[in-house]
Amino acid sequence: MKMFYSRLPSNLAIALIFGLLSCKSNVESKESDDVETKNLAEEIIGSWGDQGDGTYVNPILNADYPDSDIEQVGDTYYMITSKQHMSPGMPILESKDMVNWTNVGHVFDSLSWAPEYNWDRMNGYSFGTWAGDLAYHEGTWYCYQIDYQHGLMVSTAKDIKGPWSKPIFMLPKAKVLDDPGVFWDKDTHKAYIIINTARKQKQESNTIEGNENRIYEMSWDGAKILDKGKLVYTGVGAEAAKIYKIDDTWYIFLAQWTMGDKSTRAGFKNPKNDRKQIVLRSKNSIYGPYEVKTVLEKGKVFNNRSASQGALMQAPDESWWYMHQLIQNDDIPFQGRPQCLEPVTWVDGWPIIGIDEDNDGIGEPVKQYKKPIEGFPVSAPSSDDDFSTSKLGFQWEWNHNPRNSHWSLTERPGWLRLKASNVLPNEEGYGPNENQWTNNDGSNSDFWRASNTISQRIMGITTGTAVAKFDISGMQPHQLAGFVRYGGVFNLLGVEVEESGKKNLFYMNAMAEKTVGPELNGKELYVRTSNNVDQATYEYSLDGENFQRFGPTFTIAFGKWTGDRLGFFSWNEKEDAGYIDVDWFTYDYDGPKAAK
Repeated sequence: MKMFYSRLPSNLAIALIFGLLSCKSNVESKESDDVETKNLAEEIIGSWGDQGDGTYVNPILNADYPDSDIEQVGDTYYMITSKQHMSPGMPILESKDMVNWTNVGHVFDSLSWAPEYNWDRMNGYSFGTWAGDLAYHEGTWYCYQIDYQHGLMVSTAKDIKGPWSKPIFMLPKAKVLDDPGVFWDKDTHKAYIIINTARKQKQESNTIEGNENRIYEMSWDGAKILDKGKLVYTGVGAEAAKIYKIDDTWYIFLAQWTMGDKSTRAGFKNPKNDRKQIVLRSKNSIYGPYEVKTVLEKGKVFNNRSASQGALMQAPDESWWYMHQLIQNDDIPFQGRPQCLEPVTWVDGWPIIGIDEDNDGIGEPVKQYKKPIEGFPVSAPSSDDDFSTSKLGFQWEWNHNPRNSHWSLTERPGWLRLKASNVLPNEEGYGPNENQWTNNDGSNSDFWRASNTISQRIMGITTGTAVAKFDISGMQPHQLAGFVRYGGVFNLLGVEVEESGKKNLFYMNAMAEKTVGPELNGKELYVRTSNNVDQATYEYSLDGENFQRFGPTFTIAFGKWTGDRLGFFSWNEKEDAGYIDVDWFTYDYDGPKAAK
């Protein structure tokens, strides 16, 4: 039986707590029991997500799950989110209540459509899967997305959990930029897709500043573009369009920048620049003409974080809700683009997202609110893993497509084996371009060109502690392996093997500056990493009980549109040799936990 350092899953733990408290001596007062129960339950549930009392606290999915789109089928809501060059690509989550989400798969088993995403190139940083659109039409699932370097594609499946087809390309990158959104109009038996074509097709006659958004007609099977498209809207940073038809009225939801100070570009932090959610409305046609209204702005509860880009949903009681991401343009450290859930009210045929706290007709995000649907347990995406199954858990993703011959869950059952490949050459065509991915000139570091790095998202922005147990007995000379935290920067704690076979602990920072530690003679190594907001540390242990600090306190940093991640690395500086085994991984954080 494997040793775990984390707490019990929240729903089981709460049940045990309530059971234990009910057995307490009658000498203790009921009031004391209630206070202790409340305190313990709050500790397990955490500072965000489902609070276990019929309410939720935003963000409900407080991790790097950006660019969401949601499709409801029956009583279940399904979400996709982007994750760039990570493989598998385009995570899929599901929920019964819009608040508690669990991961159930990925659309793309691998990023198979281009060589730069393979382990022997690792040259696709920042690209791969971007914001997509998830749809269900006549018994088939569709996922549309645009790879910035390759164009518009669609994959299909009969089951949301797969298998998904290989991508079918529909439009070249010369025509489109990002963010497709589809709609099947059953009234006219026509299918449409709206796309941010930015300036790629812009004519001099269009003097409006910003991105162009075009609607194309598709074949009814959703696999072909039938026309040259028609321009319906232009706006600064206008993208992430979604089409809805409600009560015979067309609505297009769009994210758009308000640029009060043009000294910085869209996407760069500036307090005068803000991203809002706008809605276009037409009672005539999908092509307009459209009225325009802002329906969501950043408000007070998240300080200076912009709120936009998401999906409209409806609960069984016919109430409307909106899921959206927060954008990182503030000074409060956070790791990625988390998801928030807002109530939607309709006023004069316009949606107001959130609560209109300043009475200007525009909604702002809520911090805490009643759940849309009650009766479902507190849950979250998976995190802990004892590697006891033959398939990798959905929480894990590789840095580019992995070298499948160099990892295994079956060679040593109950362990994840990571074999070391020789690091890729530091030359053009391999690894990231200068500052394409990292926050500084550390893009030349070996880490970014080492295949089979595997990781998962951190959860929340307050505190977290992760622990892993390694067997280092299979390591070979010139191999480096261990634990990594990385997003736009990396920080490693692991083992390096000298030519002589001597093993030493080491810490490496984002600039690949190495601090060598003590010699390690045993086969077991335990690594623990903790963070308090954006300040993190590493500790190590040889027995799993007594931990010692090693390395400095370092800053975990959001960068290049991704947040900090927790995982494992293994590479060799000279040859394909050596391996490291991971027995288990546990992760404790200030938020809801996945059910075991």
